[in-house]
Amino acid sequence: QVQLVESGGGLVQPGGSLRLSCTASGDVFAIDSMGWSRHTPGKESEWIGAITSLGSTYVTDSVKGRFTISRGRSKDTIYLQINNLKPEDTAVYSCAALTPPSPHYNYWGQGTQVTVSS
Repeated sequence: QVQLVESGGGLVQPGGSLRLSCTASGDVFAIDSMGWSRHTPGKESEWIGAITSLGSTYVTDSVKGRFTISRGRSKDTIYLQINNLKPEDTAVYSCAALTPPSPHYNYWGQGTQVTVSS
C-alpha cells in the first residue's frame, strides 16, 4: 500500500508561481513512477505528467514550458512547479503513483486546491 499526500496549493494571482509537493509513504520501494493530474468541476481530468524511478520526466504539451516535474533526494517526494499561472489553471491537483504490475496509476492522493484569481 502507498499513501500520497499533496501540499502547496492556495490562492495565487495570475502570473504568479506555485510549487506543489507530493510525499509518498508506505511501500515506496514498489513505486515505478509518480505523476500529477488536475481536475476542474465540470471538466474531464487532465493528466499533467510524470517522473519515473529513473528520473525521466515528461509533461503534456498543453502545459509544457510552464509546468515542471521534479523530485527530492529521497525519491519519495515529487514536485510540480507551476509558473505564469493563469485562471484556467484553477483546479484540484492530485498526485498519483504506479506500482507494477499495475499498468495504470493505482494510488492517488486527495489533491490540493489551486485557485488563480486576482
